[in-house]
Amino acid sequence: MTAPNDPSETSSGSALPIRRDSSGGELAAYAPGVLSTDVLSADQDEFNIDLMGLWHILMKRRWTIVATVGIVFVFALVASLMITPVYRATASVQIDRELMNITNNDTNPMAGMIADPNYLNTQYQLLQSRELASRVLSDIGFQNQKRFESVFQPSAAKQITSWFDPSAAGGTVKTKPAEEKAKALKRVTTFKDGYTIEPVRNTRLVKIHYNSTDPAFAILSANSLAEAFQSRNLETRFETSSYAKSYLEDQLKQLKIKLEDSEAQLVRFAAKEQIVSSGDEADGTLPEQNLGALNAALAKAKEERIRAQSQWAQAQSSVGMVTFGETGGNSIVRSLMESRSKLMAEYQNKLSQFKPGYPAMLQLKAQIDETDKQIAAEIAGIKSAIRAEYEAAQQNENMIAAQIGSLKGEALDLKSRSIQYNIFKREVDTNRQLYEATLQRYKEIGVAAGVGLNNILIVDKAVSAGKYRPNIPLNLAVALLLGLVLGLLLVLLLEYMDDTLKNSEDIEKRLSLAVLGVIPKLKEGQSLDAVMADVRSAFAEAYRSVRTALQFATATGTPRSLLITSASPSEGKTTAAVTIARNFSQIGKRVLLIDSDMRKPSMHKKMGIDNELGLSNYLAGAATLETVIRETDYPGLFVVTTGPLPPNPAELLHDDNMRQLLAYGLAHFDQVIIDGPPVMGLADAPIMSSYVEGVMLVVEAGVTRKVVAANAVKRLLSARARLVGVLINKFEAKHAAYGYGYGYGYGYGAYNYYSYGGDTPKKLTR
Repeated sequence: MTAPNDPSETSSGSALPIRRDSSGGELAAYAPGVLSTDVLSADQDEFNIDLMGLWHILMKRRWTIVATVGIVFVFALVASLMITPVYRATASVQIDRELMNITNNDTNPMAGMIADPNYLNTQYQLLQSRELASRVLSDIGFQNQKRFESVFQPSAAKQITSWFDPSAAGGTVKTKPAEEKAKALKRVTTFKDGYTIEPVRNTRLVKIHYNSTDPAFAILSANSLAEAFQSRNLETRFETSSYAKSYLEDQLKQLKIKLEDSEAQLVRFAAKEQIVSSGDEADGTLPEQNLGALNAALAKAKEERIRAQSQWAQAQSSVGMVTFGETGGNSIVRSLMESRSKLMAEYQNKLSQFKPGYPAMLQLKAQIDETDKQIAAEIAGIKSAIRAEYEAAQQNENMIAAQIGSLKGEALDLKSRSIQYNIFKREVDTNRQLYEATLQRYKEIGVAAGVGLNNILIVDKAVSAGKYRPNIPLNLAVALLLGLVLGLLLVLLLEYMDDTLKNSEDIEKRLSLAVLGVIPKLKEGQSLDAVMADVRSAFAEAYRSVRTALQFATATGTPRSLLITSASPSEGKTTAAVTIARNFSQIGKRVLLIDSDMRKPSMHKKMGIDNELGLSNYLAGAATLETVIRETDYPGLFVVTTGPLPPNPAELLHDDNMRQLLAYGLAHFDQVIIDGPPVMGLADAPIMSSYVEGVMLVVEAGVTRKVVAANAVKRLLSARARLVGVLINKFEAKHAAYGYGYGYGYGYGAYNYYSYGGDTPKKLTR
């Protein structure tokens, strides 16, 4: 007996597997090495953004989203209702610029703040200081002891008031233990945490918010904070002004004595050295003033001389009728130039009619020449005036320079004697400036202290406390949004963690194979015979559609030898093989149904026959074909069961006897359908796939994993299998994307349907 070729080997005479679309038409021929790449590359398409696919996913799992939103919403509602209400009271204050600048003539009320950008930030920090909170906490305890004790425990309230006011503890300051001090500071911190400040943008207003479970305490605290901040600022200003005034009084006394001494010393030295000032100390001595005046006059004379020299150089460089700066401003020259231009224009116009020797032309020429002479005379006069002006400026400069030379000696002598004088004079000036500045500051402080105004103003007091937390509408809105986001994330997580084939789109995208049919899952308690007997059932209709699709699976029609297999066990391949065989027998064909799953056979149970004699007996040579092929109760349908389970199914199938069985079936039957074993983990299915004309893969919707199915297809194609398509089994409406038209579970009776009693479908309308 000769063993057939290994299924992994290729035959030059075998046709390539055909890839088909959903209608059974040929798409492309697969090469084994290429197909595996195509199948695996389908993974990459899953990461492309498909908005319509995403919408279908959301519709399919919409109840998951609704449940998530509902849970989050209910949790937020319950939590909001259980939270103790917190009330907020708000007072507002106005922070103006510092009043120390009250004597300035600045009309801009924001000038002080602009000059000191840190001023407002400092005030904000003072508003939030522990010292202010301590002051307010103490004031509240004195003003409203009952309200104070309702928020803080009576013992704690008493301790706080005694801590911040010595008179409350008997009028004597007692040193508290460190533990009591820490507790008091902790309570101050607790009170401080109850309020916040909110600067109003582009204004000088600051809102003071206080949050408390007691609305009356919130109002009292907000107003007390505003009043304490105002009082603290006024007290600080008066304390500062009083100290500054006392300090400046002492400084003025010392500076006055120092100024008088320095002035007396300056007068004594000036009398001794006979240094006479003009009266204006900033101008220096008389020789220095004269020398300064002559230097200024010399500079001006130089400017005049340079200007006149420039004009004279320009006049000398002008040639003929070319004018320069002075002639341009001369009215006579300008008038003569205009006359000459007119005469030249007239001469040029007549030159086109008359010759130069014509009397009228000669007359015009004479007028032009006379005008040129007049212009030349005027220009000569202007040049002469410019020269005279230049010479006069030069003489004036020389004279002033000579006078300066005679005064330099006198000024230098006086300068040497004035060195010590200037030292004394600078000391006097310095002392005078210090005295005047200190006196001015002393006056300003006195005025500011006497005004009695405060730059901190209370604009609005807190009159009511509104409910601040919980904000139930906001919490519920956030809960809805959060629940929706969590629901969407959960749906996407569940969808992309679900690595199973669920519908035709998954099959075509992942396996690149046509879907021959979608079989609905039988309801609990339904039997195969019962649903097949009802021609109107969705199950029967689906298998008739599969039969029709198989008739167009190849160019020659239904594959005469068809292997039905699956990637894994229990995906419904046996049911599919039996039902398809029965459907072909119903249209008058002789069908041979072979159960080749010699590891876990089940076809004999579905057909209701024994399994004592079958395929294993024939392959082992213990029985003939006539004895293993048995007729069933269905007309035209014959079966070959597996028989006793052999220890080596793959070796039996990899034998010429199996080929002879298929050859006999094709010779005596119209259709040979083989219920094959699963593909993964076994060599049986790839062996059988090389013997038949077509292979149909069965997948269970929502159970068969994409990777497993893809590897099964890859393995079959490596064995040169001719895959005609995929059958989706046990399909439920939940596996369908919304609007894709699957939904067998909703019943075919509501629509027109086809009943196939033969090859020609007959349309029935309910």
